[in-house]
Amino acid sequence: MIIRQAPDLTENDTTPYALYQNRREFLKLLGGTALLGAALPPLAWAKSAFSTDETPTDFEDITTYNNFYEFGTGKDEPAVNAKTLITSPWSVKVDGECEKPGTYTLEDILKPHPLEERIYRLRCVEGWSMVIPWQGFALGDLLKRFQPTSKAKFVRFETLADPKQMPELRHNVLDWPYTEGLRMDEAMHPLTLLATGLYNKPLLNQSGAPLRLVVPWKYGFKSIKSIVRISFVEQQPVSSWEKSNAKEYGFYSNVNPDVDHPRWSQYNERRIGEFSKRKTLMFNGYEAQVASLYSGMDLRKDY
Repeated sequence: MIIRQAPDLTENDTTPYALYQNRREFLKLLGGTALLGAALPPLAWAKSAFSTDETPTDFEDITTYNNFYEFGTGKDEPAVNAKTLITSPWSVKVDGECEKPGTYTLEDILKPHPLEERIYRLRCVEGWSMVIPWQGFALGDLLKRFQPTSKAKFVRFETLADPKQMPELRHNVLDWPYTEGLRMDEAMHPLTLLATGLYNKPLLNQSGAPLRLVVPWKYGFKSIKSIVRISFVEQQPVSSWEKSNAKEYGFYSNVNPDVDHPRWSQYNERRIGEFSKRKTLMFNGYEAQVASLYSGMDLRKDY
């Protein structure tokens, strides 16, 4: 057996899992009062203005082909191993440069925010992609509630790190806990989503239950899963993959087909479920919405 060290791993090096729908949690997340035995109506499929017109990837592909290193480095392993993750009760610590720090329950976070559906492209750094119908709400709407101060230039996120629930934390694959960060204007952009579900179902554990970030113009590893801490900070945070190998994983991690990964081209991608490749789009196809965030920056240097 060959065990690679962290710098040799990529965020995509990672058996189909019996699909599970926690109806009780779903009703709680939606604020529903229907009896558990009643039929659950699907969420409205009215297309959000932020959604792509592309056909979503199959649910089984989305939920059995995952990167969640806390539950294994193989893409099929999280769907098998993440059943040990306990997502209720759940709380998120909010701290740093804000007027309303504290520890908030999942109910505190979700209660004021009606869920909407957004069909987003997901592009992973190793060359595969998906189209995912997420449910959630704009991250910026949540961050405003905590009243960040003028010193808050970045937002740092942190994933749960519990070796009892997450077996891979016993190995030094990465420097745990998993952390990510966004510049404040990126975090407040209306495309940036705090996801609670996909395909009209609450997030499965392997997909980052109960809260995950979705930043559709960036490579998938920026979309941190199972968030337990949000920090408003003045200095640019160091993300887990940047810490592991800064030559291959920069802070911004915007999809840029003109900048190759040191070990492979980023020019093309393979959509899961398709045989042929397609050309990778700048900012993953969201250039019109987000290019202005990086005006004047060298996108080859600030990768």
